[in-house]
Amino acid sequence: MKIESQIEKISSFQHLELLANQVVEGFISGMHKSPFHGFSAEFAEHKVYNVGESTKHIDWKLFAKTDRLFTKRFEEETNLRCHIIIDNSSSMHYPKLKDDQNFFENKIGFSVLASAVLMNLLKKQRDAVGLSVFSDRYESYAPEKGSDRHHRMILNTLEGLLVKPPVEKKTDTVTFLHQIAEKIHRRSMIILFTDMFQSGPESSSEEVLFNALQHLKHNKHKVVLFHVVDKKTELSFDFDNAPRKFIDVETGEEVAVFADNVKEEYEKEMESYFKKLALTCAQNRIKYIPVSVDESFEKILMTYLVEKQNFG
Repeated sequence: MKIESQIEKISSFQHLELLANQVVEGFISGMHKSPFHGFSAEFAEHKVYNVGESTKHIDWKLFAKTDRLFTKRFEEETNLRCHIIIDNSSSMHYPKLKDDQNFFENKIGFSVLASAVLMNLLKKQRDAVGLSVFSDRYESYAPEKGSDRHHRMILNTLEGLLVKPPVEKKTDTVTFLHQIAEKIHRRSMIILFTDMFQSGPESSSEEVLFNALQHLKHNKHKVVLFHVVDKKTELSFDFDNAPRKFIDVETGEEVAVFADNVKEEYEKEMESYFKKLALTCAQNRIKYIPVSVDESFEKILMTYLVEKQNFG
């Protein structure tokens, strides 16, 4: 039985890596046909040599093999360091997936695949990547490195977030963002995936949360916050009007309501909260990007590329 579970784990790990690679390859292919060709050039290792161009970057080894002249597009080593942070509290495992749904159709699955996709891109560009996972404890930490072995280890950790059944785990974002900030010494791009649901009194928790996010910016780090939601139910409150019991997956607290009775007020509150988050992030020079689990990963990749261009 132990061997079978290991085989299942390995095949699943390969599935995540393969899926991430397909997303990135599709994205790059699309960019070659788009106005953003300047970005996609970062991935094109060679281009056909045109008469009159400098011969400085001709790849003579490739010429020996193919009898055609190609120049290297970008040959310098990049040295970006990227640290990905994932919120693994119980609310991130919403919505509960049906048997016929893909793993990335809830918040944690979306965040895991988005992280694997970014890792694939970082690997192509020879950049270093690290990972932190938190909930009500600091679950996992890996420093920024670029080796294949390190990538496999992080992918393995990401897989673990999908297979472990969620229990009542609250969000202690503030404590662990401060701890993570203390661990990252060299200037990095820090990418955070969270649903921004916090425990504690609302007024104080928002203020201390942004103090923690501000701490992440020390040492001139660049911070990108992907606010992950299920747009249909968490923003639009799209439920039928049968009486429903809503359960807080982090505290177990229950409330019974008719959705139509609270829909308008709920949507107003959520819109106000999103606007406040966006404004506070802008004031703190934190890139704030709301993403829904039903969206493609293009927004994630494009944000990363734009922020990388501005990183220097």
